Amino acid sequence: MEQAAIDLLKDEYEKQIFDLKQLLEISKSLNSTLDYGILIESILYTIMGQMKVLKAALYAKKGIDSTAFNLHRNYKGFEIDHDIDYSIPEDVPAMRLFARETRCWTLEEVRERLGDLGGLERIEPLGSCLIVPLKAKGVVNGLILLGEQIMNEEFSQYEKDYLLNIAILASIAINNAFLFEMTTTDMMTKLRMKHYFYTVLIEKMEESAFGEKPLSVIMADIDHFKQFNDTYGHSCGDEVLKNVARLLQKQTRLADVAARYGGEEFCMLLPDTDAKTAAIIAERIRHGIEEMSFEYEGQRLSVTLSLGVAEYDQNRDLSGTSIIDRADKAMYNSKQTGRNRVSVAR
Repeated sequence: MEQAAIDLLKDEYEKQIFDLKQLLEISKSLNSTLDYGILIESILYTIMGQMKVLKAALYAKKGIDSTAFNLHRNYKGFEIDHDIDYSIPEDVPAMRLFARETRCWTLEEVRERLGDLGGLERIEPLGSCLIVPLKAKGVVNGLILLGEQIMNEEFSQYEKDYLLNIAILASIAINNAFLFEMTTTDMMTKLRMKHYFYTVLIEKMEESAFGEKPLSVIMADIDHFKQFNDTYGHSCGDEVLKNVARLLQKQTRLADVAARYGGEEFCMLLPDTDAKTAAIIAERIRHGIEEMSFEYEGQRLSVTLSLGVAEYDQNRDLSGTSIIDRADKAMYNSKQTGRNRVSVAR
């Protein structure tokens, strides 16, 4: 074998070794968090850096009960028309094709195989060059869309194979994040459970103490909840809980945590938020619930909340229980002074 050929072979092996090391680091990075939002961002930036592209997007489900893949804010570089719904139902023909065959696809290849785009028509205007399905245990749990490479070159087969390896790691990480969400989510209200809330509260209290940033907790209780159960039955009570939970979810930022604390009690964790701002948020929630009504078996029903707010004080709140208790006492003050109001702990 000539020296030139030997050198070329050596370079190829060194690249493969380097890429394997990169995959190991990517695996460590993606499996270092179970936070779904952080994970999606990490996958996007990893793909863009490894494949040298300026456009990348990731389709994923919003929650464990979702039946469609959504683009939401999971994109970089693509021009998005926010008046268009880019969601893709999980049962379209293209998704079934991706579940059967593990490979990278172009829209042209999907059209050749199915005769049309098989439910991917909404992404055609984005002008993506490559579609990489994310699969775990034979199930598609997401899609990666890539634009052209910086050098305007076509993806080589080696690069496509490398992309599939990254996709496998990303799929496993997403699946793990979903499993974690299932074990920490109240399946009726779709809010976090009490034990998860308490765990995050302890972490945020430490961050607040070291970073000297405010942190607040809101406790909320449905007024006269027992009457809904006694008058209309427990199914009605469940609907009340679901409707309140949906409004709480709408009021939470990405950094916030809304949880079902127990029974008809809810709690919210608000990082970087002082008591004054938290009280404004609590009042907005109270007003939103008061304005909300829903129909149950022909009856138009309305609900109100009593809320309590407490800001973390590292001199007083030596445990998570302390700040929760202070917010809880403020909430009971709202109960005792007429209900359907917000009180702030002193």
